[in-house]
Amino acid sequence: MTPLPLDSTHDAALMSWVDSANDPATDFPIQNLPFGRFRTASDAPWRIGVAIGDQVLDLESVGLIDTQDMNQLMAAAPAQRRALRLALSRGLSHGSEQQARFAEGLRAQSDVEMGLPCRIGDYTDFYTGIHHATAVGKLFRPDNPLLPNYKWVPIGYHGRASSIGVSGQAFHRPLGQTQAAGETTPTLAPSRRLDYELELGAFVAAPNALGEPVSITEAEDHLFGLALFNDWSARDIQAWEYQPLGPFLSKNFASTLSPWIVTLDALQPFRSAFTRPDGDPDPLPYLDSPTNRARGAVDIELEVWLLTPKMRAAGLAAERLSRSNARDAYWTLAQLVAHHSVNGCNLQSGDLFGSGTLSGPDAGQGGSLLELSQGGKQPVRLANGETRTFLEDGDQVIVRGHCERPGFRRIGFGECAGTVLPALARAPR
Repeated sequence: MTPLPLDSTHDAALMSWVDSANDPATDFPIQNLPFGRFRTASDAPWRIGVAIGDQVLDLESVGLIDTQDMNQLMAAAPAQRRALRLALSRGLSHGSEQQARFAEGLRAQSDVEMGLPCRIGDYTDFYTGIHHATAVGKLFRPDNPLLPNYKWVPIGYHGRASSIGVSGQAFHRPLGQTQAAGETTPTLAPSRRLDYELELGAFVAAPNALGEPVSITEAEDHLFGLALFNDWSARDIQAWEYQPLGPFLSKNFASTLSPWIVTLDALQPFRSAFTRPDGDPDPLPYLDSPTNRARGAVDIELEVWLLTPKMRAAGLAAERLSRSNARDAYWTLAQLVAHHSVNGCNLQSGDLFGSGTLSGPDAGQGGSLLELSQGGKQPVRLANGETRTFLEDGDQVIVRGHCERPGFRRIGFGECAGTVLPALARAPR
């Protein structure tokens, strides 16, 4: 994992002829250039675009790519991906000789429909948030919140790719088996403890062959970038079903992604040292390298906001529930790739890794209502007087994220929003 040098595309002084990209508040300045898929009508094919300010640039229309297969573009060699980023930066920079040609490829983001950023073949959800793991563990095992393997192995499970939707997704409250306290027989009913999980999603770029592990020194060459991710969870269904094999129906009814992939190239100015508390074990050699220790973490500020039906009816804005940072994750992106493939598993372009819930160490930094409400025992009070222990029908959860560091331009991820609909009226018999 050779650290990538910063180049002209990261220059904080760089300005674009797209005026909205120069707004200090935009998530998408010229230093970002995230990739996604859009279409101009519901029956039109998906096209590959790059966000710039409040616009999206159609890459094929300006001759920068010759494919509309995002997975194929993601699988290109790292040098090719960086060359494309440089070409985009030069063409969108203030004073570019290519301005007229590029301007013809711009579409207002408000005029297009965004889809999932690529074709997701497989999805693995990890458990890298040690503060979340500890907080949840304390609810069930106060004297032993972390299981013995947590600090040695990146814990994960295989999820369901087919139910992953893009920001704006609305989904029905899931049905499932639960067992009430004091009862000996479970019942099938809508979940009463529906929750969100604040996560990042990492996308695989270049695949590896079956039987050929990816070393940690090469791991980030096999990653394209990051998006915001909300892995909705039915906590009551989960509590009944998770032993002995882990999450199943409590997790696979819906997950929501933001539409833009922020590339690892764009994130280079926001890399941080990867450290562990004194006394914690060093990773095994296949999960360790000097570069991973020096730059393995990513400094991303993450937020969760809630908009309830009553707030919406009163014209109120969403309210922030929590704030945390991805640099607090216990495992790095490179470690996830190295571990996932160490047994010979063949990763494919477009595969998605969920980070697991990214909570902070302090009170109020929980990445889920399970933590913020102490398992439902302490309701979260909103400014309008409403309370929440878990999500109610009509609630919209909005995840936001950005990177900010002195000497560099702030970049963001857009929004990852999803809304809870009532359970389907009839349960199967």
